[in-house]
Amino acid sequence: MTEEPAIIVERLRQAVLSRRYRLTLHAELERDADQITIEEIEQALLSEQCGVIEDYPTDPRGASCLVLGFTSQGSPIHILCGVAVPDMLVIITVYRPDPSQWINWRIRREV
Repeated sequence: MTEEPAIIVERLRQAVLSRRYRLTLHAELERDADQITIEEIEQALLSEQCGVIEDYPTDPRGASCLVLGFTSQGSPIHILCGVAVPDMLVIITVYRPDPSQWINWRIRREV
């Protein structure tokens, strides 16, 4: 992906606002496992603190990025977004990040 992170986030926000997104089966299963609502996903993607924390422009399955956003309650959510299709956001997976695996929710801890 050659776009700047701020442009990507704006594209994600526009997709949410215009309801041009879908969740994969995997995302639905993970959402259910972590008890994340659709409303919380939308809040996270629309939050002021929403940002790209990892970028996967050459993923063989299509360009994607890991996004950190926060619910209205301040809970962090990670959302892996497929951005290869310009008019549709594909949410590949979504989860509540484990604080033991992340520094400030943005940097993976070395194992």
